[in-house]
Amino acid sequence: MSEAQPLAQHESETPDEQHDDVPTMPIPARKVVTTFDAASKHERIEIKPPLTRLFRRLVTGVFDVWLKFSTKLVRNLGWYPRVEPYVGYGTEHYSRLICRTVYGPFKRQAGRLTRGIRGMLTVPSPRTKVRIAIDGVPLETMQVGASEVFDAVDQNPEVASELVASDSAGYLDLVAEHSLEPGIHDVSYRVRSRKPVKANLFTIPSGTKVGVISDVDDTIMVTQAPSLMRAAYNLLLLDPKKKAPVAGMNLLFNRIADMFPDAPFFYLSTSPWNVESSIRHLITNHGFPEGPLLLRDLDPRPKTFIPTGVQHKLEYAEQLMADFPEMKFILIGDDGQRDPTTYATIARRYPGRVLAIAIRQLSPREVTGNLGTVAGRIATQPIPVTDVPVFTGTTGSNIMKTMLPYLRATQYGSRDGVGF
Repeated sequence: MSEAQPLAQHESETPDEQHDDVPTMPIPARKVVTTFDAASKHERIEIKPPLTRLFRRLVTGVFDVWLKFSTKLVRNLGWYPRVEPYVGYGTEHYSRLICRTVYGPFKRQAGRLTRGIRGMLTVPSPRTKVRIAIDGVPLETMQVGASEVFDAVDQNPEVASELVASDSAGYLDLVAEHSLEPGIHDVSYRVRSRKPVKANLFTIPSGTKVGVISDVDDTIMVTQAPSLMRAAYNLLLLDPKKKAPVAGMNLLFNRIADMFPDAPFFYLSTSPWNVESSIRHLITNHGFPEGPLLLRDLDPRPKTFIPTGVQHKLEYAEQLMADFPEMKFILIGDDGQRDPTTYATIARRYPGRVLAIAIRQLSPREVTGNLGTVAGRIATQPIPVTDVPVFTGTTGSNIMKTMLPYLRATQYGSRDGVGF
């Protein structure tokens, strides 16, 4: 798994505001192996059977052809590169910043709420130069991802700092080293001919003791993932404003937030980055605690191809464990995919680091619906066998009845030197 990296937030500035007379000290950003390009030893193509390697090369070849065709098409339509910024996180000493450069009409704004099918057809703008600042302070940026070469300073008078270029699929993944106060900060991204865009940067105190890692599909948002056709409809065709939260889960999350006021919430999902705006809309509009979304890149890469859902969640969980070595995590998921097994694996690999596991149990109708389940797939997963307490229920309210008393007892125990 790659080394942790901060994500940035965008800040709206007019071109005139970009030339501030107040001198600022640039924030250094170091090159890292990105999550998107860093295949684990189990995922690298070199260890795969010959037929698998051939299939992956064919798929990546077809994707490259589509990328060249679509890029030429949108350029002929007069589209320009723009930035899709994603919420970032970090500590007082560093921040992980992630964004993506894509093509769009000149008046199209970043973060616009669209149906999933439109998001999936997004055309990436590879190797596009981006100007980044945290709270108005520019980053000393460098190339990341697939490139190994530093960018020279752009002498264009509209650009006041060095630029960093996105990778071959439009992603940009950075670690910025700095001193920031805990809280929510602004990160701004700007590409040529576009206004700056913003995203939140959650700066988490390095001594925070408890954090939450939650799945999204069928944990906080109704997706019906075990039913292939229903899941496809909910992901691709359903109006994002009509996406429904799982009953009682926002109440559970807010009770946890009340119990642990400093706890960060990380939303870890196998959904693609293309639908980030619709998931963010549900989190905000249904009262879930705000926090970074850690999604999956579905563009096939030569080194990583498309990571499996389990591998994606394990790698990001390991990333968070490394980012916050003193933090214990509450893991929340559902039994419609592989969350029970995945969370048991995390608890086994990191003894003493998982405080509790909550598994939301899907109803029979959610599992099968009227349209059938994914071929060859078990509808639900059994409750994990682990030394960590596991709490189950069909709604957030059900889980809350047993989980909150345990967390409260653990919290009080810690004050007496017994718990975490």
